[in-house]
Amino acid sequence: MSGSVTMYSTTWCGYCRRLKSQLDREGIAYTEIDIERDPASAKFVEQANGGNQTVPTVLFADGSTLTNPSVQQVKQKLAA
Repeated sequence: MSGSVTMYSTTWCGYCRRLKSQLDREGIAYTEIDIERDPASAKFVEQANGGNQTVPTVLFADGSTLTNPSVQQVKQKLAA
């Protein structure tokens, strides 16, 4: 499945590593941004998650986000 998303993550996040490997396996392109290295992205994640820096947060081309989604949820959103 093709598609492109932005995934906000951290280096130590196990859920982020899992989602990255699943996206790779499914052939879904993504741009990864480490919120610990990018304060503006950390603020974006906070805004998307009620003040929390919860990762992975996935941003779609339409501006919507999903927090800690399954690969199936990402695929469904891209197909919509």
